[in-house]
Amino acid sequence: MKKFKLAIVGATGLVGRSVIQVLEEKKLPIESYGLFASKKSAGTKFSILGKEYVVQELTENSFDEGFDFAIFSAGGETAKKFAPIASQKGCIVVDNSSYFRMHDDVPLVVPEVNMEDAFAHHGIIANPNCSTIQAMLPLKALDNKYHIKRVVYSTYQAVSGAGKDALCDLENTDNKEPLKKFPYPIYNNCLPHIDVFMENGYTKEEIKMINETRKILHRPDLKVTATTVRVPVRNSHSESINVEFEKDFEMKDLLATLQSFPNLILQDDPSNNLYPMAIHATGHDEVFVGRVRRDDSVPSGVNLWVVADNIRKGAASNAIQIVENLIK
Repeated sequence: MKKFKLAIVGATGLVGRSVIQVLEEKKLPIESYGLFASKKSAGTKFSILGKEYVVQELTENSFDEGFDFAIFSAGGETAKKFAPIASQKGCIVVDNSSYFRMHDDVPLVVPEVNMEDAFAHHGIIANPNCSTIQAMLPLKALDNKYHIKRVVYSTYQAVSGAGKDALCDLENTDNKEPLKKFPYPIYNNCLPHIDVFMENGYTKEEIKMINETRKILHRPDLKVTATTVRVPVRNSHSESINVEFEKDFEMKDLLATLQSFPNLILQDDPSNNLYPMAIHATGHDEVFVGRVRRDDSVPSGVNLWVVADNIRKGAASNAIQIVENLIK
């Protein structure tokens, strides 16, 4: 089997470190790695499957040695500048930032949902927003069978999704230290404010979820709305998703539909207090769904509670799954 070369851009960040961890677990046919980050982080050392790698400063020449794949987890400006350079040098880029997601010529991919889109790439594939990724598995399963009419998202997003400085704010339990990330304390508080506010009153995070859902499901006219909230949880996002269908359903069949979808774990036994929780999803690549119940306020609707590790499935693992499928 051919051995491949893979670059990791943003290797020292929360997602970059998770990418390294998941790659060690997956043991893909990767012959060698290139680790890149900012000048400040250059020199950091990592061991991958027993071999030591030194993080190098990302430059325009970083991809000269001929990588087959690159996973970018370094922000939109870095992706904007360096992803096209990597692509032009024959490297397939999977980018975790938001920069390319809504570009018409860039596939936006969740492997369990629309992996076929990835094969139409022009050198760059976008990884969706973490909160969008986990929602796509149950929504795709249900859209296939019942044809979704409308989606209402309410998210409860973990602090790790906002990076290292945000985690420092969470650990500032007495709120005496200057805040590094958030405009208000996150410890013992909830912030209905993720990313910047837009002119229409929505935040950019909410607009991302709306637009990305439509693109991934190939439903450009799908009615979607969202409210995204940062909660004082270290890791794993939770989401309340209300879905209205064009077709009616039997609850038994709907549950079976969810249960049979790849990498979607049904945890729904209220009599035994079994439902998805952030503390149990952390460290896993699957998406967990529960609290499934009919919405009697509409002719054909359902409520779902969906939880997943936002750093793994919401970023690192999803990107690596894309690379794994491209290798296959």
